[in-house]
Amino acid sequence: MSDDSPALDDNDQAWIALGERLRRSREFLGLSQGEVAEHLGLSRPAVSNMEAGRRKVSTLELARMARLYHEPYEHFLGETPAVPEDTTTTALFRAARELSDRDREQVLRFAQFLRGAGRAPDPIEDDE
Repeated sequence: MSDDSPALDDNDQAWIALGERLRRSREFLGLSQGEVAEHLGLSRPAVSNMEAGRRKVSTLELARMARLYHEPYEHFLGETPAVPEDTTTTALFRAARELSDRDREQVLRFAQFLRGAGRAPDPIEDDE
């Protein structure tokens, strides 16, 4: 194996699995293939082929994608367990992406407040 290749078995299934992890990470962040391609200095079809497992990803490309996607390098190699997707967290993340920096800070402060506030009390029922 050359220094350019990630530590994957050299079979189609391994490259397809890597591509699937790359695609899921990109989509989780709400990035387009074009945005990723521009960031990496590649063509959009190159990113598409990586995600489909038709193009091998170099070690340097994978490291740059890991930084862009805020995931450990090992995640893409299948060496760390995937964090289960939570639809509420994903929706919050996507909604917050569109906010200003100041508004995101407010959302963060509110989330920290809620975490520290403990469980919400049960609603009071009227005994009428």
